[in-house]
Amino acid sequence: MSTAPPAVPPTPPHASEASRLLCAGTYLDSAYRDRVIEELHLNEQRIVAPSLGFDAARVLAHALRARRQELLWAGAIIGLWVVGTALSGGLLILFVLPSVALAIAPWVRGRAEQPPLYRRIAAFLVRWWGRAFFATVLVLTVLAAFGSGSDESSPYGSYDSSYDSSYADSPSFSDVFSPSSISGAIKPWQAWLALAVFALIAWCVHVQRNQFSRALAAELSPQRFPDAASDPAEQAENPRFQRLKQRIRVEQHAPLVMYHEVRPFCGAGAAYDTWVLAVELRPDELKQQRPLSNRTVLEAVRPLLEQLRIPAEYAGPGVRDRLRWLEIDECVFLPVEGLLTRDQAPYTPQAFEDHRTRAVEEGAEKRRHFLRIRVGGWEEELVVTVFVRIHTQGRMLMLEIAPHVLTPVRTDFKDADRTAHRFRNNNVLGKAAGAVVLVPASAGRSLAQLGRGLVYVWRLLTGGYAGALPDGPALSVRELGSVAAGSLFQEMDVARYLKSVQDRVANGVRAALAEAGYETGEFMQKVVNISNGDVHIGNISGSNNNVAAGMQNSASSSNASGGTAPQKGADSNGQ
Repeated sequence: MSTAPPAVPPTPPHASEASRLLCAGTYLDSAYRDRVIEELHLNEQRIVAPSLGFDAARVLAHALRARRQELLWAGAIIGLWVVGTALSGGLLILFVLPSVALAIAPWVRGRAEQPPLYRRIAAFLVRWWGRAFFATVLVLTVLAAFGSGSDESSPYGSYDSSYDSSYADSPSFSDVFSPSSISGAIKPWQAWLALAVFALIAWCVHVQRNQFSRALAAELSPQRFPDAASDPAEQAENPRFQRLKQRIRVEQHAPLVMYHEVRPFCGAGAAYDTWVLAVELRPDELKQQRPLSNRTVLEAVRPLLEQLRIPAEYAGPGVRDRLRWLEIDECVFLPVEGLLTRDQAPYTPQAFEDHRTRAVEEGAEKRRHFLRIRVGGWEEELVVTVFVRIHTQGRMLMLEIAPHVLTPVRTDFKDADRTAHRFRNNNVLGKAAGAVVLVPASAGRSLAQLGRGLVYVWRLLTGGYAGALPDGPALSVRELGSVAAGSLFQEMDVARYLKSVQDRVANGVRAALAEAGYETGEFMQKVVNISNGDVHIGNISGSNNNVAAGMQNSASSSNASGGTAPQKGADSNGQ
């Protein structure tokens, strides 16, 4: 039998491309950044979800750094608005309302790709009202700056005195905020001060964008990102962050998985065609029966899985099949209930060995032992994990195969390098235009950013998270940053990885049954039926109607509304 040639060591999780792109995403998407910080920093009682192929602690480090930078720039911009309002005699107040309208328009529309029609219409109206109002006042300000506004004489000198008297007695709202009234009230010095403040705000916006662009060319570049020791985000002098960073790195790649009962596979991705197979152990009359334990079956499966690392005989030593880096280990799932503090989780090697020794032969309810097979493809962007559990009880053998797939990182995160490169290499006019278009919404946007920061500090100080009972992970920051589905090539790779692993597991179980002196015909027939789609085990979360068996049946979980939830593509939380 040929052996696998020496392979290049796999990329460590903290240096993987998935980690780098998720870190870049914290600068690009404030909503994603807030979810990362809330899950990993605010809720410090929650144990982190398993981090397959990436480093959640490093993503948190950059999320906190991105928020600090955002709050600093938001404070600077609001300071310019306040100072400019005072120096310009209150002129900038006229720009605040349209700025706020422009800032809330995305919130009105919502984050859905296809929001309801009423949301789109409302957002359209708010956005264009803000643009029209801001543009009108800005044009009048520019005209006033060049002498077209009022001097010390009355702004209504062109009208007769009788009209002025009647107008002054009872001015209407539309008259006060009409373009002629605004233009007449603006002094040239006020206009120039307002324009100078807007220029400073545009400069702040430009420097902020340039700061992110330089980060992508430096510490977040593919060349420098693997050096975590020199990453400035990792070196933040924040005791809470440093404490949580160490806890996350203890928990995220441990073979002991502390889980929440509702979300046992949180972090592994979407469930993908789960198998649950039961077969009666019938002695083969031509063979002598031997004891058959769960460990015996697993030890027969493992060597066959390891053979998947061996390339084809004529493929050559440079073959790049990701199966060469296939990872096989054993993990034990434990419920987090019962712990008094997060530090009590038994992550020591001896504690894990004790749990594994006992759990491997258990029928299991809350504590479960799995053989875990993982393939990290596409630079750890496509992660296929297969959990295998085998149990023998009452002369029955139960085989559970629970594949999960982490889809690639979001497209906008992957395009961060392109976006930053285009910004760095743009001409002066392009950079100036990009900054100027962000000025109108700067007041509303900065107020919202500072408001979110204050709310977070309030929750941090008053929420009591530090003394809360430990909890299992509520979400995975990797799953949050993933697309709904990969490309056709990636789907083909998923099918290849899963088919290879499932076939080897089935052959290993068959070999263990045969060696122990049991018939294998019924087992292989059921495997063929499942492989052909004749028997499909659906998602069982929150449903009493979830298993289908027979020819050409597929299972789905019914819910209270009468709908169905397909197994393929459901997330790891059964949602």
